[in-house]
Amino acid sequence: MLGMLGSRGSPPGASTPPRRARGPRGPRRVLIALAAALSLPLGLTAVTGTPAQAAAVQCGVDYKTNDWGSGFTADLTITNRGTEAVSGWTLTYGYAGNQTLTSGWNGTWSQSGKNVTVRNAAHNGTIAPGASASAGANFTYSGANVAPTVFAVNGVTCTGAHQPPIAVLTSPAPGALFTAGGTIPMAATAAAADGAGITKVEFYSDTTLLGTDTTSPYTFDYTNVPAGDLSLYAKAYDGQGAAAESTPVGVRVAAGPSIVATPGQLGVQQGKTGTFAVRLSTQPSANVNVTVARTAGNTGLTVTSGSALTFTPANWSTAQQVTVTAAATGTGAATFTASATGQAKAEVTVTQLAASTTYDARFLELYGKITDPAAGYFSPEGIPYHSVETLIVEAPDQGHETTSEAYSYLIWLQAMYGKVTGDWARFNGAWDIMEKYMIPTRADQPTNSFYNASKPATYAPEQDLPSQYPSQLNSNIPVGNDPIAAELKSAYGTDDIYGMHWIQDVDNVYGFGNAPGKCEAGPADQGPSYINTFQRGPQESVWETVTQPTCDAFKYGGTNGYLDLFTKDASYAKQWKFTNAPDADARVVQAAYWASEWAKEQGKGSAVSANVAKAAKMGDYLRYAMYDKYFKKVGDCVGESACPAGSGKNSSHYLLSWYYAWGGATDASAGWAWRIGSSFSHSGYQNPMAAWALSSYADLKPKSATGQQDWTTSLKRQVEFYRWLQSSEGGIAGGATNSWQGRYATPPAGTPTFYGMYYDEAPVYHDPPSNQWFGFQAWSMERVAEYYNRTGDAAAKAVLDKWVTWALSKTTVNPDGTYLIPSTLQWSGKPDTWNATSPGANTGLHVTVADYTNDVGVAAAYAKTLSYYAAKSGHAAAKTTAKALLDGMWDHHRDALGIAVPETRADYSRFDDPVYVPSGWTGTMPNGDRIDTNSTFLSIRSFYESDPAWSKVEAYLKGGAAPTFTYHRFWAQADIALALGSYSDLFE
Repeated sequence: MLGMLGSRGSPPGASTPPRRARGPRGPRRVLIALAAALSLPLGLTAVTGTPAQAAAVQCGVDYKTNDWGSGFTADLTITNRGTEAVSGWTLTYGYAGNQTLTSGWNGTWSQSGKNVTVRNAAHNGTIAPGASASAGANFTYSGANVAPTVFAVNGVTCTGAHQPPIAVLTSPAPGALFTAGGTIPMAATAAAADGAGITKVEFYSDTTLLGTDTTSPYTFDYTNVPAGDLSLYAKAYDGQGAAAESTPVGVRVAAGPSIVATPGQLGVQQGKTGTFAVRLSTQPSANVNVTVARTAGNTGLTVTSGSALTFTPANWSTAQQVTVTAAATGTGAATFTASATGQAKAEVTVTQLAASTTYDARFLELYGKITDPAAGYFSPEGIPYHSVETLIVEAPDQGHETTSEAYSYLIWLQAMYGKVTGDWARFNGAWDIMEKYMIPTRADQPTNSFYNASKPATYAPEQDLPSQYPSQLNSNIPVGNDPIAAELKSAYGTDDIYGMHWIQDVDNVYGFGNAPGKCEAGPADQGPSYINTFQRGPQESVWETVTQPTCDAFKYGGTNGYLDLFTKDASYAKQWKFTNAPDADARVVQAAYWASEWAKEQGKGSAVSANVAKAAKMGDYLRYAMYDKYFKKVGDCVGESACPAGSGKNSSHYLLSWYYAWGGATDASAGWAWRIGSSFSHSGYQNPMAAWALSSYADLKPKSATGQQDWTTSLKRQVEFYRWLQSSEGGIAGGATNSWQGRYATPPAGTPTFYGMYYDEAPVYHDPPSNQWFGFQAWSMERVAEYYNRTGDAAAKAVLDKWVTWALSKTTVNPDGTYLIPSTLQWSGKPDTWNATSPGANTGLHVTVADYTNDVGVAAAYAKTLSYYAAKSGHAAAKTTAKALLDGMWDHHRDALGIAVPETRADYSRFDDPVYVPSGWTGTMPNGDRIDTNSTFLSIRSFYESDPAWSKVEAYLKGGAAPTFTYHRFWAQADIALALGSYSDLFE
């Protein structure tokens, strides 16, 4: 998104700025799954007798609540079902009881008697045809809390939003085991709202339709099943065309007769017992004698019941229990194996935990769900998907893509597993997966040897809108020198870059076949494929991108592949290009630090030392994120030509910017390669914990001549950055840039500066603004809290003291354990210009919370922040709230796959958004989808129309209610598990 780059007269690839894989693009809404999902449609008459003010208005209103007994949150979504935009809206409705308004957001709320009025806010006053706007409020009440039945917008009565049906897969049971070639009996129940009736139920394995039943009871026999881990579900359709899927059920199909043991992971506290169940997968012809014994690991765990089990042709499928007892002292994991003649064995990992470690036991339970192959979090190669679900659009535009973020969370998750169990093989295995599939090999970056550090890249200005691309390359604009290339080559003996690319099409859904070591192999290629997306300025949302391969050999796209969509030049050369997301690589360093520390505590430091050294190497290359995009001088850099080229380290801002990127010709005889940094630094990307580890921790010391010193400088600079961006209330504002508008333009008069960089309220992207998501606050402050916890740094503590006070004041934990945390933030004003010796108070910089959420991933990161802060500072409220958030998620939001909450995706109206393509440009995607001036997000991603969940979106695009999904994002599940493990480590 942040512009283009060039090199040596041949057009290079464009940089591909990563966006975070963090959930819905736009405000998160407070959503609670209610049993009333099949309630009758909302009313059809106006609340008052006010005559219609705008007869053209056609609307639907969806009303949901989170009720805790004496109060509730109301969440309302207005959908424009007309053909013309609604410009300014007033929503009216009434209650039957004594519900009393206390506060509202995303609109101006008022109440007169029983009648409620909501007028639009400035940012949501226009509702395009088919689009939605949302608002929410808190109310108190006593007695009955009956939902309103009639709504009006601008005086015109609204119809209710038709609720989708409900489907439940009743057979098979979760975790069931079958034998290849056999039959899985599938059965489902389904119910429809509004008297629509159920027209059919489909049965699926992953995205493959198995069969259909049109009459109740709905059943299907899945015959000749293949061996492997399957995700099965049902999908019900009603008479109005709405559809909904059941929760997936994971089952395992063995290649032959097998022993089944569940769960595969078990935590047992000292002096206590735990159990796991054993049964057979297939009916035997004679009795089978199963022996269960500890075969490896901790001798403090023993089988005290169930060591010898007999299964008969009659009771083979009835589970029998095995009891494991933990000694009163000691910790560590052991493997228990159930074996029998003629049966494949089953293994269970049991971990002895300290007597008080409730949260370690929870960590292992959730870890077991995440890593269960039947759950669907991983590809056959062991790569973590962005989400279990395939239909999801946020930073990745499909759920079975992945990001370097997901890989970094896998590394961190396995580090925590090693801490809890003492088993470090999985940490090392995760590193191997990352290195094999997400760090480009030499074959992927073949022409780095031609890189000229005195001419890193050819300049191209960034533009404000996608429609202003392609951007003209301009070799006349001076660029600076790259001061670290030579020392990195000297330290590591290679021209290759050791850093992750940011995004990958794991199942090759697009069909580029750009697997590691391959260049555009094509749709038939199996396994992960490197891709690029964002390329065209800060206004390019995911809905406006054209996905391309990292190695563009002109096999797909147009005449010049995809290059001339982004850069303008006289001719184009086939090339490779990669982009790094610095926060992900920094998270890997952070995880490696903890792995090293925890392994050393167990006397096993040597088990992880090799990969910890690789993390130091990754951190050495991560310094490219500290540099201005074109290595121009940092500070007061105005004018494309006037801003001087940098020399030495004066082009480094020492912050973690939005990306660094590198590329070159595919043809070695072409002889060129390029590298760039980024001029934009976002507060949410900084990682003082990683900077401290790379500057002060011996095992992570970089090999290069100046790497350790650079990270020492960066650590101080990052902490100052937080202090500079901290609002009067305590929240941390957006960031800074060394290149105003991405083209070294002149900033508005009075723009504050930080070491000469200009304050940027919403760095990098504007659709939606990058400063709105509270998750960036939680992610970023968690790193500050870890750093403070390990060092006691007073400057970090000062930032945390103020931030925690603000965040706690905006957090609600209800009596039943449910919770609300900030979701969307709104900003006003600006900070003072930075003065390191006398920092300003930022009395003119303010933040407000626009709406709230029960999002589990953000809540986990927030809980970790509070935990690390409380453990060092002794702040009682922080510790109490951290525990309350963890308990609230555990008690209210667990399901078969992990911990998740439903979320309504009103932004899915943008599936039909146009994608800008220059006039006269035509091309094709690998599957034949045409790319031209008529292209939309969906038209160049026609694979979505075959997704089992597509009917929910299709119904919405035809005027139905915004669809609701319960997503299981890998990063969120890992963050929850890590929060549980961290709380145990700090307090248990």
